[in-house]
Amino acid sequence: MNLITEILIASWDLLLDASFYILLGLLVSGLLRVYLTPGAVSRHLGKGRFLPVFKASILGIPIPLCSCGVLPAATALKRQGANNGAVTSFLISTPESGVDSIAITYALLDPIMTVVRPVAAFITAFTAGVAENLFGNAEATRHPVAPDLSCPVDGCCDGQNCDPSVHRRHHSFFEKLRAGVRFAFTDVWGDLAVWFLVGIGLSGLITTLIPESFFGRYMGGGIGAMAIMLAVGIPIYICATASTPIAAALILQGVSPGAALVFLMTGPATNITSLTVLVGILGKRATAIYLSTIALCAMGLGLAVDWIYGVFGISAQAVVGKTTEAMPYAVELVCALFLLFLSISPVRRILSGAFQRLRRKRVSTHKDPDPLVAPSHCAEDT
Repeated sequence: MNLITEILIASWDLLLDASFYILLGLLVSGLLRVYLTPGAVSRHLGKGRFLPVFKASILGIPIPLCSCGVLPAATALKRQGANNGAVTSFLISTPESGVDSIAITYALLDPIMTVVRPVAAFITAFTAGVAENLFGNAEATRHPVAPDLSCPVDGCCDGQNCDPSVHRRHHSFFEKLRAGVRFAFTDVWGDLAVWFLVGIGLSGLITTLIPESFFGRYMGGGIGAMAIMLAVGIPIYICATASTPIAAALILQGVSPGAALVFLMTGPATNITSLTVLVGILGKRATAIYLSTIALCAMGLGLAVDWIYGVFGISAQAVVGKTTEAMPYAVELVCALFLLFLSISPVRRILSGAFQRLRRKRVSTHKDPDPLVAPSHCAEDT
């Protein structure tokens, strides 16, 4: 019982540190939804080997989508005429970063990692996109599907049969703000809540159960530690926001910031499910370029980050989470409770769906077989 209490206390402390910055990131993501529409993004990702890749890498950084959530958006860009390089770069920079994950990185890690993380996402995305346009399959299939230009506030028009200059005056600033906040606190947090809480719980588990000397002794830094982080991060599903508290716990336990960065880059950008879908969207060659570029860039940037900390003599363990110390406890408490309140609906939805699937499975398993049919099956088996 004491062990469970210690895990909960460690997880609660991390939640207090992160809650204010999570809410701030959610608000920014809602504004991006209202003012940065998919149609506006897709118009910049047309022909060209370098400029569309550059734009996609930049535009993907602030958008808060996970590795599975970004797949529909990337599919739409592909069908709207974006080349494979631009789609590849968007698929990498979007899940590896985001305004929410940048905010929580500042809260739980340190200013260096806060800057390094989006920069690393851009470098990886741009490198992979250019590599795909130069060495990938030039015969990319295109699907003539119209872009989604509908109004992001209330869907009052489809964005095609109305004058954009007129539509801009359809809604006031407060209407747009309300729509953005509603989108952030329902859609965005609905996708992130469960995974974020799981990440908080795992970080509390790591902090409590694993001795501080373990990771420092067996997996501190260097190529070996980064290779382990690479092997762990590629197949699992975890969003950029949820991966941050786990990375903070690993650093506090002795893992180098470079090895933690490898996990932060590979975990959100790759998983078995997304890689399978990518084969259908971009093809096998493009998926291979996508995965190999992420792995190589993660290892290289991880070594560079460890070198930066070493040159300036900075101990990552000593500065992790220090940026939140100036935040009043009352503010942290209110934000944490509000975040938990927002999480009730998505958690209940996930648990309800899991319970229904389990119940259907039990009913089908324990259903009595027809006595007239069962002997025939036995006869066939024999």
